[in-house]
Amino acid sequence: MDPPKLRLGDAELPRVGLGTNRLTNTSEHVALVKDAVAAGLGHIDTAHTYARGESEETIGAALSPVADGVVVATKGGWGAGNGRPDVLRAQIEESLRRLRTETIALYYLHRVDPETRLEDSLGAIKEYRDSGKVRHVGLSEVGIDQIERAREVVPIAAVQNNYSLVERKHEDVVDYCAAEGIVFVPFFPLRGVGSRQLSEIADRHGASPAQIALAWLLWRSPTTLPIPGTLSLEHLKENLAALEIELSDAEFEALR
Repeated sequence: MDPPKLRLGDAELPRVGLGTNRLTNTSEHVALVKDAVAAGLGHIDTAHTYARGESEETIGAALSPVADGVVVATKGGWGAGNGRPDVLRAQIEESLRRLRTETIALYYLHRVDPETRLEDSLGAIKEYRDSGKVRHVGLSEVGIDQIERAREVVPIAAVQNNYSLVERKHEDVVDYCAAEGIVFVPFFPLRGVGSRQLSEIADRHGASPAQIALAWLLWRSPTTLPIPGTLSLEHLKENLAALEIELSDAEFEALR
């Protein structure tokens, strides 16, 4: 049976991606990104702020032009004042340059700016969507009310929140996204992989606790796409192998 995939816009992606907040623009990391895609990775997540811009630069060096079936997501607007339209426009332009692309497949508002109306921030991103320089729009660390406000401005394709076995404050957002067909991207998905119960289930499946934690997130909702970060191709392949694990209902509930 083929591993489960998830539709994001016009792309069908394997349901485990890669977080790249530690990626730096070295030949080793450029090679890692190339090898990751060759190994079957379909979704790479970065941000304007990651590694002071080197994460985006590395991905651009490795993948430009991005192959069909691979979605590179980036984010802008981190920190008070950075959700202003003029700031976001400048950050989007810089991300386009670093990623060496004419179109960003998925662009998130990294955080809702306490100093700027959400609608104003998204209005600037919508300009780039309307011009074809951004294909899909996302939000990060938001609640349902903010998602609904955002959808009045622009279609929302993905929501990226902190969610894992041990961080469960966004249960309602997970369910909302599933009901609305919005991709839910858990960041820090591997927190809390040290429990005895997790290890026992991992042993039963001949898997690692991290793989079981990812399998749990995949079971949790049909629209989840976790993005564990790693600088190891071996670990990335292990993460992708979690797509092959099927937990029983009892195992899922035991961890829940």
